[in-house]
Amino acid sequence: MLMKASSQSLTEQLAGRFAGRIRDRLLAPGARLPSVRQCAEQHGVSPTTVVAAYDQLLAQGLVEARKNRGFFVREAGSGREERESRASSAEPKPASWSAAHWMVAPRGPAPVNATALIRGMFHKISDKPQPGMGVLPSDWLETTFMPAAVRKVTSTRALHEFSLQYGEPLGDSGLRRALSHKLAGLGVPASPDQIITSVGATHALDIVSRTLLRPGDPVMVEEPGWAVEFARLNAMGMRLLPVPRRADGPDLEVMAKYCAVHKPKLYVSVSVFHNPTSYCLSPGSAHRVLQLANEHDFHIVEDDTYCHIAPAHASRLSTLDGLQRTIYVGGFAKILAPNWRIGFLAAPARLVEQLLDTKLLGTLTTPALLEKALALCIEQGQLRRHCERIRTRLDVARGRSVKLALNAGCRFAAEPAGLFGWVDTGVDTDALSQRMLDEGYLLAPGALFHAERKPSTLMRINFATTQDAAFWRKYAELVKRM
Repeated sequence: MLMKASSQSLTEQLAGRFAGRIRDRLLAPGARLPSVRQCAEQHGVSPTTVVAAYDQLLAQGLVEARKNRGFFVREAGSGREERESRASSAEPKPASWSAAHWMVAPRGPAPVNATALIRGMFHKISDKPQPGMGVLPSDWLETTFMPAAVRKVTSTRALHEFSLQYGEPLGDSGLRRALSHKLAGLGVPASPDQIITSVGATHALDIVSRTLLRPGDPVMVEEPGWAVEFARLNAMGMRLLPVPRRADGPDLEVMAKYCAVHKPKLYVSVSVFHNPTSYCLSPGSAHRVLQLANEHDFHIVEDDTYCHIAPAHASRLSTLDGLQRTIYVGGFAKILAPNWRIGFLAAPARLVEQLLDTKLLGTLTTPALLEKALALCIEQGQLRRHCERIRTRLDVARGRSVKLALNAGCRFAAEPAGLFGWVDTGVDTDALSQRMLDEGYLLAPGALFHAERKPSTLMRINFATTQDAAFWRKYAELVKRM
């Protein structure tokens, strides 16, 4: 809340709040700020205060005014901005081109985008639990076996042996053997020579994309789906083909039409505990997807990020396909050590050399020290026991979170499972997310999870970080106001 007793004026506090969000990318380039009247209502200040704050943002070059539309976060260095500036200079303007001109600007939420969620992982919004985050709380991940594993692999002799030379191109051989054995338990047949380690699962996805795709290539993605993957593929210049995700798997009719018309090169899927719905793929849908892949000659990259909290018997495309058209991607940031940044991919033997070339061009090799420590954690069963503890704790948290959400008036759009809940709030969650930011909470609005952003009443919640009754009270209060 803005404080009248603060050493800063209300105008300075309000301008500073928006400036901070813009610099932290919690307000994305191109996002529209609330209208003057809407902002005044939200913050309990006069329209004059908002006008003055917006004028400060204009003076700082953080926002731009678009005639008859409102205020927008500047897209620095864009040609469009320069063109609009030149065009506006040729038009008659009020004597004072200030925020006062925009008192009747259209209302519209300023969206939280994909990179805002990532930045929220690195720059804490507040000390409160963050419902929109995609990771487990740090205290859930605290262990004693991980530091012990690092100490063991960094004895003087061992450290000397592997620190003074580059690591193995494919990744530490001990880790790849441990991963091969672990994948066999899931029914995924991958020899150590078919496994390539990476700097996290996102890097593994990037290796696959850069190897198999070229700018402009059509890629099928699940919708709703992972916002970061949409943003990453868009940045690479790919053409996204959104496939509606249902409870049993992708919409097969839509997939078939895409295959016939667009000839996609790749399909990106989260089969088990899909993000954000937590749906799991059915065997029937999996078989049909693989039939389409064979008929239309495209590859499937299966992101199994949540395998550590999922049942081993869940249907996976890589299991049914035997790594013929599928590429399996996994990682350990969600369950074990976010900052270790260890991921991997398991691929058909015929693609390994191409994928390895892409890895070498991007990172040379990956750090062997932490890969060796992780191999030790897997081989000694410590990772398995840790995952069992996390699953038990998450089950309890999910039950409590579901009760709190229902009591706050939410409706679950998908059966609660896994780490995430997909809930319907009944209000525009882009607008709600900005109001909750004022209270110190970062939400994940539903529009984030669509390839082409559109208003949504849905949002994704993290069951592990929505145990705070105070959050749900504030949520219910703001929804009622809206």
